[in-house]
Amino acid sequence: GYPLVMESPRIPRRTRFALWLQREVGRATSVFWIPAGAFAMKYVMGYRIKNAARLRKRFRRIVAESDEPILICANHLTMVDSMLLAWALGGSWWYFFNYRRLPWNLPEYRNFAALWFGRVAVWLTKCIPIKRGGRREEVSGVLKRVKYLLARGETALIFAEGGRSRTGRVNLDSLAHGMGRIASNVRDCRALVVYLRGDRQRSWSTVPAMGDSFYVDIALIRPQSDRRGIRRSREFAQQIAQRLARMEEKYFARRK
Repeated sequence: GYPLVMESPRIPRRTRFALWLQREVGRATSVFWIPAGAFAMKYVMGYRIKNAARLRKRFRRIVAESDEPILICANHLTMVDSMLLAWALGGSWWYFFNYRRLPWNLPEYRNFAALWFGRVAVWLTKCIPIKRGGRREEVSGVLKRVKYLLARGETALIFAEGGRSRTGRVNLDSLAHGMGRIASNVRDCRALVVYLRGDRQRSWSTVPAMGDSFYVDIALIRPQSDRRGIRRSREFAQQIAQRLARMEEKYFARRK
């Protein structure tokens, strides 16, 4: 079951059961799809995470130090970024024993869940599809589920810009304000800011180039604001995105 961290946001009992069922079926089948995903990235695509052992050690230390919720906030350049991030932070076998630390994702419905087999795949792999630009009630329902999961000790991942950056760089003018809404409404929520980029990645793409090596930088922050409501959410989102932008500057400075 879920380790109770704090009072959870109110969602219908039916929705709570659906999330529990999704989580447990995913856990039962993860012995197949987690190694398959890692195998595909490492041996089929030839991807490599730089300093992977050090990075995973740092992530495991962060989650071991406190039970406070963690919302992973990352930049977004390819359609497999969520897979790469999970692989980079936790490896594969570690997630079998720490399944709640495998992040829940919010893939775009039209890209990943429009067809039935896509819906089955994302359901099994801890995903809650969201329609970008969809009805406010639908988007709000997805965000409520994420807040509920975080409050129950799960980990979630959201991309700071909502979609893949069309400039190939962090765009501070195109933020996913849902990121701020989640972080500002879950008590004691910490933001794990993650910058991921393949060395051969020039702009946005469907997948990274085969054989690419990935630079990953992480920073744990706790956004702060004296405001309330939507202004508070926006400030949280801006603080996270600004940290991402500084991490990107650091990456390109090291490349020169």
